[in-house]
Amino acid sequence: MSSAAHAPVAASEPARRLLVIDDEPNVASFVGRALRTKGFAVDVALGGERGLEAALDGGHELIVLDLRMRDVNGLVILRQVMRARPEQRVLVLSAASDVDVKVRCLELGAADFVAKPFELAELIARVRAHLRYAPQAAPETERHLRAGRFTLDLLRRSVDCGDGRDPVTLSEREFGVLRHLMARAGRPCTREELLADVWEMDFDPQTNVVDVYVHRLRDKVGAGTIRTVRNLGYVLEA
Repeated sequence: MSSAAHAPVAASEPARRLLVIDDEPNVASFVGRALRTKGFAVDVALGGERGLEAALDGGHELIVLDLRMRDVNGLVILRQVMRARPEQRVLVLSAASDVDVKVRCLELGAADFVAKPFELAELIARVRAHLRYAPQAAPETERHLRAGRFTLDLLRRSVDCGDGRDPVTLSEREFGVLRHLMARAGRPCTREELLADVWEMDFDPQTNVVDVYVHRLRDKVGAGTIRTVRNLGYVLEA
């Protein structure tokens, strides 16, 4: 028998697990099949009640969520999921494409918003992009960002405020804002910079979404930590 027969078989990485929530069976099936053909493990929940239950169970790296469902509105699901699991990534997929709805989803903590009708290639590209930047194991020297008394865990998306408390868990957007401010500690950061870095917006959507997340961060890390720079933005005084 050749030696090749005894060669160990390389263990393949487990498929990234996704959840699709939609009350339209044809849409849910179409999206689920398309993502499975790209190598993802996909669970499909038909309707808001089933979707909320599955989302709160956890174990999904990304949730693709429809907004307009007959039993439970997608905004209600998004709000409850982000409250219970602030680290959860949610991509909203909805025919409600006006700016106010998009902004509301972002304010609640959604990672992205794709309007229906959508191009399948774009949806898959956005899914891959969010999973590509999901926290992965990293060497200890690369895992933490430090600024003054703060230590940001880039893997767990939590921050040690250096005040004796346990590390504070952050939502995806809270984490992005704090990371931006910590990397430039002591220097003012404009709202436009934060929109571009954290929300990937190269324009001002005329919303106070940055201010909303700075307010949330102040509640978590201390009110006197992030100072408002009038007519400009914010600065982290670590």
